[in-house]
Amino acid sequence: MAGIVIKPRSRIYHGHDWVYASEIQKVFGEPQPGDLISLKDFKDRPLGTAIYNPDSQIVARRISRRKEELTVDFFVRRIERALKHRQNLGFVDPVYRLVWSEADGLPGVVIDRYDKHIVLQTLTLAMDQRKMMIVEALNSVLAPESVIERNDSPVRKAEGLEPSVSVLHGTDPGTFRIDIGDGILQEINLVEGQKTGIYLDQLDNYATVAHLAPKRSVLDCCTNQGGFALHCAKAGAASVRAIDISESAIESTRKNAEINELNIDCVTANVFDYLKKAETDGEKYDLVILDPPSFTRNRKKLHEAMRGYKEIHLRALKILNKDGILATFCCSHHVTDNMFHGMICDASVDAKRTLRLVDHYGQRQDHPVIATMPETSYLKGYCFQTMGGF
Repeated sequence: MAGIVIKPRSRIYHGHDWVYASEIQKVFGEPQPGDLISLKDFKDRPLGTAIYNPDSQIVARRISRRKEELTVDFFVRRIERALKHRQNLGFVDPVYRLVWSEADGLPGVVIDRYDKHIVLQTLTLAMDQRKMMIVEALNSVLAPESVIERNDSPVRKAEGLEPSVSVLHGTDPGTFRIDIGDGILQEINLVEGQKTGIYLDQLDNYATVAHLAPKRSVLDCCTNQGGFALHCAKAGAASVRAIDISESAIESTRKNAEINELNIDCVTANVFDYLKKAETDGEKYDLVILDPPSFTRNRKKLHEAMRGYKEIHLRALKILNKDGILATFCCSHHVTDNMFHGMICDASVDAKRTLRLVDHYGQRQDHPVIATMPETSYLKGYCFQTMGGF
């Protein structure tokens, strides 16, 4: 098997599974893009097997510490292991993330399950080349009615892959409804909708934050399809306003509110503009939820992203009532938990508001985290209450 020799002090020696171009000491055997390769250290000792793409910044991604082959049987074993892990965690609801990339030993593979329908993303070259093997493995393990390819993520560009959305198995299920918790129904379309259907990583947080909503006025910023807004309205909020820059997202939220017979004021607006105007107009809320999309896809724009995060937090804090609550989230792995927390503290100082920690949030357990791979842990969140009179 062709392969690469990895330089001393590279991250793989500290438990990471990625090898960057700058960490390669030597390439041997003329491996081709998408091939499986062997990994060796600088003393010619084996480090396992990886998928290879010399055109990507991440040249190799380890799939095993042993010699391995990418066969249908390999994918069956990995999918079965991922399924067992979710079952052991108590996932009986048929809506969850079944495979989460490196965290399930399948770099660049994301599989979301919506009962009898599966959404597949192949975000690395090697896995994209073998996506029909993955479909065959899914049929063996789960026998789904359909497998939808949602490969329209911008992440694929880094691997030299074009966007693609198609039905790989079965037929397009069209628009259907799922229960996202507490008996709340949400309408989704796996082919035409956003992402892979809904944001599965936030499902537990919707309900947790909603416990704070009864009798409070709520502003849900960047509502997407209304996850937080729907749960807060169902929990008995005095009022709920949901805003998003996307008209289609607001239309989805409005439709979901109608399905569940909930009263939500849906507004199409840019969150920065809305919060600025709300402050000027003297609007006040008891609970503000911030769940924006990632402000940065790379470290180069991290400083700019942190300025954006601080601005919306500063403005959100200024429209909170006395003893108001801020529930806020960040979905970029480039922004560490300490960075996010520090930014909130800086915003609170500028807003002249004292904050008391109420809760700390993360991604749902169907998005497992590898201890030595911080990239697998991306969603972080906090809940603070302003302290009136301090």
